[in-house]
Amino acid sequence: AGGAESGGGDVRVQKLEAEAREMKKTIDNLMEVNQKLVSTTKSKIGALELELAHQRPPDAAPRAASAASGGEAEAVRQLQQVLKDESEARDRAQKEVAALKQQLAAAGAAASAKPAGVPAEEVKKLQLELRDKDKQIGQLTQSLKAAGDDSAIQEKELRQRVQGLQAEVERLGREGTAQIQDTKSRIRKCARRITQDVQRLRGSHGEARARVVELQAQLIPLMKEFYKPLKKAVARLQLEHSGWAEKFRKEAAERKRLHNLVLELKGNIRVFCRIRPKLPHEGDGDGCANAVFFPEDRPELEENTIAVMDESKGTEKIFEFDHTFGITSTQEEVFGEVEALVTSVLDGYNVCIFAYGQTGSGKTYTMEGTDSDRGINPRTLARLFEQVTEREGYRYSIELSILEIYNEEIRDLLDPKTAKKLEVRQGPDGNYVQDLAREPVASYEQTNRIWAEARSNRTTFSNNVNEHSSRSHLVISVYARGENRTTGAQSYGKLHLVDLAGSERLSRTNATGDRLKEAQNINKSLSSLGDVIAAAAAKQGHIPYRNSKLTHVLQDSLGQDSKTLMIVQSSPLAKDVGESLCSLQFAIRARSVELGQARKHTGGAVKSAGAAKR
Repeated sequence: AGGAESGGGDVRVQKLEAEAREMKKTIDNLMEVNQKLVSTTKSKIGALELELAHQRPPDAAPRAASAASGGEAEAVRQLQQVLKDESEARDRAQKEVAALKQQLAAAGAAASAKPAGVPAEEVKKLQLELRDKDKQIGQLTQSLKAAGDDSAIQEKELRQRVQGLQAEVERLGREGTAQIQDTKSRIRKCARRITQDVQRLRGSHGEARARVVELQAQLIPLMKEFYKPLKKAVARLQLEHSGWAEKFRKEAAERKRLHNLVLELKGNIRVFCRIRPKLPHEGDGDGCANAVFFPEDRPELEENTIAVMDESKGTEKIFEFDHTFGITSTQEEVFGEVEALVTSVLDGYNVCIFAYGQTGSGKTYTMEGTDSDRGINPRTLARLFEQVTEREGYRYSIELSILEIYNEEIRDLLDPKTAKKLEVRQGPDGNYVQDLAREPVASYEQTNRIWAEARSNRTTFSNNVNEHSSRSHLVISVYARGENRTTGAQSYGKLHLVDLAGSERLSRTNATGDRLKEAQNINKSLSSLGDVIAAAAAKQGHIPYRNSKLTHVLQDSLGQDSKTLMIVQSSPLAKDVGESLCSLQFAIRARSVELGQARKHTGGAVKSAGAAKR
């Protein structure tokens, strides 16, 4: 029996230990819940304080302040709910602790009823643990009470802040209402003044209209009375002088015809001037202002004159030419003044047309043009074959040669691979280039194909002035031999179409190496051309044609027995005035050269100068 009681006591002790462990676990859970509640409360209070710190200042608009007040009231309600939840949780924990105490007391009473079966050490140990738990519960209770007191204090402070903000909102609302009423009052006063002003203006306008009607009624009869004799006088003058305009046009045409006749008898080199337009890439920067002016720009200028302003020196120079073409001139207009020379070639005259000017002044455009806007060369060749077709009473044979003068060497563009050195020789029909290929041609289309092939062989290169600067002098020569089908009379004419390389200052082109050598040779040949022009103008006994290949080739055209036309090209820009003045002054000197009256080459059969190749 004693063993049985001892065994029963062990079972109760184990049961008490299990209950004590369960109670300890429950108390730990309660402590953890309490800590979470305290932490949550502190974080929410901190968030509320931070929200209050970021509220709008007292001078904010009434509506914004009202919104802030509503947000603070909501925060107070949230804090109250948190405190309520914490209080309920604390009550539940105290109830659970009380129940555990009752269970523990009951278990202790049962154990003490039968002390023989329960070891005293175990009971004492359990009692100590119970006292520890009681102490922990007391501490938790105090923590919860302290947290509740803090929450109450913070709640009171928040309520005071909310009341202060509500008072500020009411004050701002009162002030805003007063300002709105004052603004409305001022607007009403301004509206009344504007209405009064409008009424006065309407009255003045009505009076003015009535006055205008009155003046019109008075003036119209006076004007009719005044204009009747004036109209009769104008009609009488128009009737008397109706033929003056037509007479003036006839006199101007006759004056031009006589002037050209005088030049033809003297054999002067005729000089046209063409100014290119400003290019798109030149813009309106420094030096891009217009420096060349025409009669349409300056009414005081005479016909076929231009004025060039040199702003750097503050000077202006006037130049007169046989014809001028402005920046709006077309290729058709230019060719219209050149076309008559084509007929001269078929009549047996030597004709030379050459373009002179600085690099980038538009020489190649004037002479060659583009596929859609042809220049002098293609238009002249096309017109030449049209004339051949129209002259049914004549039989013509046409030959074509194309050469370039590059670095003082003559190159055959129809036979660029030839190894022979080409030199200028004197023949019965004047100067010619020995061994230069001549191609028989029968139509403009054939000529155009040959020209396209030769053009691809010409030397060009880019520099600082022109992206595709011609680095050589180009000479297209047409030899026209005709025979009258009835009389057998023969004629022989030569046409030179010359596109000179651009004159340029080395300081502007920044040329070096081969480009420098090219520029030096170009300038040397153009200088020789200037010397020839000057010597011919001064009627010197010796003219230095042999100083360069260019002047030697063109000796027939620059000397005598030829109709020569020079087209000087120039830029309109102020930054190019230096080169423009040089070109224009050169052209004026050329215009003063008298070659003598041109002579027809007619008579019996004339042998061709130079054997035809190919």
